[in-house]
Amino acid sequence: MNSYLIPANSKKSMLIFGLFNQLDLWIFIIGLIVSLALLMILPVDQLLYAIIAILPGATCGFLVVPVPQYHNVRTFIFIAFTFFTTRQHFVWKGWCFNNGDDETKK
Repeated sequence: MNSYLIPANSKKSMLIFGLFNQLDLWIFIIGLIVSLALLMILPVDQLLYAIIAILPGATCGFLVVPVPQYHNVRTFIFIAFTFFTTRQHFVWKGWCFNNGDDETKK
């Protein structure tokens, strides 16, 4: 019997720390560097400046956080954008025996 068992997490071994690919890490690292630079430049004793300083790191962290059924939020946003902005073409493959074809056309 030719049956193979593939583990559910076989793709995780191709990711860094089992969660991130290179682009994800670069996005996160650049966001953290920008946040650290803003923390050093802006007067963070005021709440508005503290929020502005933390915002790039938090945004990049949100984009690379893993979500179920997708790699991360960034890929989910990309797939949703592509779905809503491209023209959809659905081929009818219904439950009918003749699959929507008229028997009179034969």
